[in-house]
This record gives sequence, structure tokens and C-alpha cells, in this order.
Amino acid sequence: MTEPNLEFIGAQLERLAGDVAALRDDMAVLTAIVLRQDATQTVLLTEVRATHSPHRRIADRVRRLETHD
Repeated sequence: MTEPNLEFIGAQLERLAGDVAALRDDMAVLTAIVLRQDATQTVLLTEVRATHSPHRRIADRVRRLETHD
């Protein structure tokens, strides 16, 4: 078995550097997806709370009308 020469080691290091760069790119994309999903969830929660308030007020008004009868 022959020992690896510097040319082989250099090629392997270049391949490894390319793989690491690809992983960094993938992590950047996945991080952006997670952050977008987190922001979407926050906005959705705010919208649900905003729509809940009018419903609660309407329910309170209906209860008051029902108790006056």
C-alpha cells in the first residue's frame, strides 16, 4: 500500500473545505426557515389574540342582554 502524497492530501482538504462550506450554507438556509417560522407563529398568536378580544366583548354584551330579561 502506498502512502498518501501531498497532492492526495491537498485534494482531500479541498473536498473537505467544500463540504464544510456547503454545510454552512445549509445551516444558513435552515436558520432562516426557523426564524421565519418563529416570526410567523408570533404574528399568528397576535392575530388570534386580536380576534379574541372582539369576540369576548360581544359575549359580554350578550350576557348582559340575557341577564336583563
